[in-house]
Amino acid sequence: MDLEQLKKLRQENFSSHKKKKREYYLKKKLEKKKENGEVSNSEIYDYEEDLNVENFDLKIKEIIKKQKSHVDSRKEKIVKKINEYKSRKKDYYKENKEKRLEYDKEYREKRKEELKEYRKRYYQENKARILSKQKENRKSSKE
Repeated sequence: MDLEQLKKLRQENFSSHKKKKREYYLKKKLEKKKENGEVSNSEIYDYEEDLNVENFDLKIKEIIKKQKSHVDSRKEKIVKKINEYKSRKKDYYKENKEKRLEYDKEYREKRKEELKEYRKRYYQENKARILSKQKENRKSSKE
């Protein structure tokens, strides 16, 4: 074993020890609370029982049913909010149509030079490919 493997093994052992220690601490803490009557039985939740292999699928299905019923109960509100949002958006665009058109025009004017430069560079970089495509198109249209 080299040094790295030893370090890794030590780290794994240490982390598993810390996990066991924490579980023990939480268990003892819960027992103390139970003895003092600070905790009701409803607060104690046994994850091992609910999430074992037999009950896991049932638990997932139960959660899905709860979520579906919640969404179904709120369906009308959700649809109403979506429609309200659409109408607000539509009204906003109608009210600000001139502003938007003006902004688009300014944006195009501002970017005009950049686009010209981009097209020029693109054509220079791909000149051979573009010309060969044009020649093929001319040949196919003549035939």
